Amino acid sequence: MQDEVNEKTVSLCIRCGKVTANLLKAAMKKALTKMEQEKQKLQGQKQPKQDKEDKTYKGKQSMDKLMKQNVQLSNIEITDGNIKSFERVAKKYSIDFSLKKDVNADPPRYYVFFKARDADVMTAAFKEYTGQSLNKDKKPSVRKKLQQAISKSLKKHRELEKTKGKEKEPSL
Repeated sequence: MQDEVNEKTVSLCIRCGKVTANLLKAAMKKALTKMEQEKQKLQGQKQPKQDKEDKTYKGKQSMDKLMKQNVQLSNIEITDGNIKSFERVAKKYSIDFSLKKDVNADPPRYYVFFKARDADVMTAAFKEYTGQSLNKDKKPSVRKKLQQAISKSLKKHRELEKTKGKEKEPSL
């Protein structure tokens, strides 16, 4: 008798030509939400607001959102103005972080705040970021290479025209 009370069955009727997995999934979601609504009506409660509170943010976020996660924060100072490249590396390592700009300093400084438990991951990401920035300094820019190639081709073109001009002149 107790087993019959504990076990519940739900029948779901769908009118369609062909039942697919997506259609079945959507129908089950609809049925579950309807059951939840009926349950809440019986209890006389409104929908809980836990969705907003339980939402965890990933990647770049504000300091408030980072502090609301109730974890200890650490920071690293970055003096480089190219923050986008750091954001790419941090996203690759899936680090939750916040950027703050210190405008009081003559060259503006940026502070990266992150969770203290992610310190090891953050140091690895920061090493990769500094390695990338150092490699960029060593490589000549593409524009400079392009300008050099253009100047060489113009120089060769002028030399060819000079030789063609000499051949066209009538000789005595």
